[in-house]
Amino acid sequence: MDNSLEDLISRLNLEPHPEGGFFRETYRSEGEIPQESLADSYSGNRNYSTCIYFLLTSDNFSAFHKINQDEIWHFYDGTHLRLHIISNNGAYSSHLIGIDMRNGQTPQFVVKGGSWFAAEVENENSHSLIGCTVSPGFSFEDFKLASRNELLNTFPEYKEVILRLTRE
Repeated sequence: MDNSLEDLISRLNLEPHPEGGFFRETYRSEGEIPQESLADSYSGNRNYSTCIYFLLTSDNFSAFHKINQDEIWHFYDGTHLRLHIISNNGAYSSHLIGIDMRNGQTPQFVVKGGSWFAAEVENENSHSLIGCTVSPGFSFEDFKLASRNELLNTFPEYKEVILRLTRE
């Protein structure tokens, strides 16, 4: 890892994320939504909203995972990344998160809750710094890292991207 990347990780006080990359929670609302006001997929109360810094490098990827909540991705720095999504109805799509809107990138994108999604930095020797906002607020109780075999059995038509963006 180059010095500038190590400096960025240090300055933002980032730590490794289970899905890949580095992160730090930057906001967690004080207010909570009571469990009885949430869908059945939640166990317990959730904060109104949470936000993190998330850093990916071209040497790493964010493995396929899903959460119950919608997640908004915000581009901050570096080169674009490609977000891969398999929706609840099994449709695959990919989206470029970045600031070059003339070339199909968008600086902000919403991943619908319950969708499988993964991300990768496509440019070699580069990184992408983004923010992720989740509402209701994120809890690791709502996080599921994909099993390679589970995804391949469910979505064999997406074999290439699943093999590339899962770890087991």
